[in-house]
Amino acid sequence: MSSPDAGRPPSPAADADRRTAVLDSAMTTFARFGYRKTSMEEVARAARISRPGLYFLFSSKEALFREAVTQALEGDITAVEHALADSGRPLAERLVEAFDQWAGRYVGPLARDVAAVVEDHPDLLGDIVDTAPRRFEELITQAIAVESGRETALPVARTMISVSIGLKHQAVSRDFYLERLEVAVGLLTR
Repeated sequence: MSSPDAGRPPSPAADADRRTAVLDSAMTTFARFGYRKTSMEEVARAARISRPGLYFLFSSKEALFREAVTQALEGDITAVEHALADSGRPLAERLVEAFDQWAGRYVGPLARDVAAVVEDHPDLLGDIVDTAPRRFEELITQAIAVESGRETALPVARTMISVSIGLKHQAVSRDFYLERLEVAVGLLTR
């Protein structure tokens, strides 16, 4: 007995979900093996899709990598916007959550590999490697400006970003990163 949907093309929502899942699998695979050592076959296997099916969705490994990183960065920015928009919570709390979404989730062995594979191949990624960090800085600056004014917001935001980068490289765990970040944000938002 066949289902009532048999023979119908997948819905646009199902296609979008499938594409998102493939891009997530690709990002994990690129992080594990590095860009150069990752094959389309490995990504297809991780995504549980045929290699021809993968090529149907993405014309090349470079296109797949670019879209996987773009999806990850856009997701990070969306999570940051959501964290900062919750004006019912104290600014320091919102900033810590925003930094956690932007950088904290990339602390740890596999997570560090995700960041490294992106940082090692900016030539393959186009504008997203510049526009996403700029957007993050703008969001942090805007959130700080609401409470402390425009004139001090940008230098404080940039200092927080610098602290976050340093902590990300020192941190042995996400908890360590967040613990130290909370201290830094507390000092900078007084």
